[in-house]
Amino acid sequence: VQLQASGGGVVQAGGSLRLVCTYNRGVFMRLAWYRQTPGQERELVASIASSGSTNYMDSVKGRFSISRDIAKNTLFLEMNNLNPDDTATYYCYGQALGYLDYWGQGTLVTVSS
Repeated sequence: VQLQASGGGVVQAGGSLRLVCTYNRGVFMRLAWYRQTPGQERELVASIASSGSTNYMDSVKGRFSISRDIAKNTLFLEMNNLNPDDTATYYCYGQALGYLDYWGQGTLVTVSS
């Protein structure tokens, strides 16, 4: 199973970006986006369960939206009203049956003030 993240870039504060993660196969119990800055631990940004229920870290609630297109094996993260604290490398993640973890490569998001 491979996950491929894209959509990162440089954006001004207040702007928006849409991250996309495609995967080649697999049925995931949970899909998520994490982010990490240098010297910091990777943190959970948003997740979506197989039921469709979603969960967000407090600092992105109301600004970010996670969604998926099951038919197209694609995960999205819509990010609005970005601020410099959102600057990080973002990783997509999938938890498959048997609690197997899969990670995509990171995509860098830089928010300038």
